[in-house]
Amino acid sequence: MVVNCAALSPQLLESELFGHEKGAFTGATQRRIGRFEQANGGTLFLDEIGEIDQATQVKLLRVLSERTIERVGSNQSVAVDVRVITATNKNLRQQVSKGRFREDLFFRLNVVSIPVPPLRARKEDIILLTQAFLREFSTENSKELKPLTDEALQLLRSYSWPGNVRELRTSIEHGVVMCNDARIGVKHLPHFLSLDALRSPSLPTANESYQEKDEKSLATDEQFNLHVLEQQTIERALTHTGNNRTDAARLLGISRRTLQRKLKQTS
Repeated sequence: MVVNCAALSPQLLESELFGHEKGAFTGATQRRIGRFEQANGGTLFLDEIGEIDQATQVKLLRVLSERTIERVGSNQSVAVDVRVITATNKNLRQQVSKGRFREDLFFRLNVVSIPVPPLRARKEDIILLTQAFLREFSTENSKELKPLTDEALQLLRSYSWPGNVRELRTSIEHGVVMCNDARIGVKHLPHFLSLDALRSPSLPTANESYQEKDEKSLATDEQFNLHVLEQQTIERALTHTGNNRTDAARLLGISRRTLQRKLKQTS
């Protein structure tokens, strides 16, 4: 059983976790059994645990310490036996030092800690996750899509994924929704992926550029020449879109007429 702690307001999260009695608050028209009671004898996964408020932290600490809960609007304790697994993208030790997360709760939760590397460090997982998300959203949108094109997969592998798995999931959902072909291609994926590929660093590092300055002085000058950089960016956009000038112009953020003018100036 899974609860995303970041998706609910503090009041709703408290009700979601511990349940509530009829009349406990406006809109509570009947008793509701919370996730802890539902997961009794099993496992409850609390995602984004670093987002919960201080009041809910106190109640969660009580559950872990005493193995009892109280529904919102009740003073009667209910025994529960639940294994709790949590996840967060925040550094909870830093949150504790800043007073944003209870130290006692942190130590209660931090019995076994498994750091998960960012997605950019797990390139081999991108394809597996993509396949899983493709199946999920194809079913959800009543589509029968084949695996992504090689070009689309390469684009996914080359992106740094600062938003990790959630960003990948959203990108595949976007691709499924936008795709009316048999396979998701580059054109169906979010535009920022292609723009990021075009903006990827092409300049050598300082060591590479200047170790042999005499031999590379001309090349170094060209690397900082705006006209040359513009030419290279246009060429990359055209290559990326299969010489489709309309798509290339869209990626570059200019009109097709402007792109044609720049190509004429270059030639």
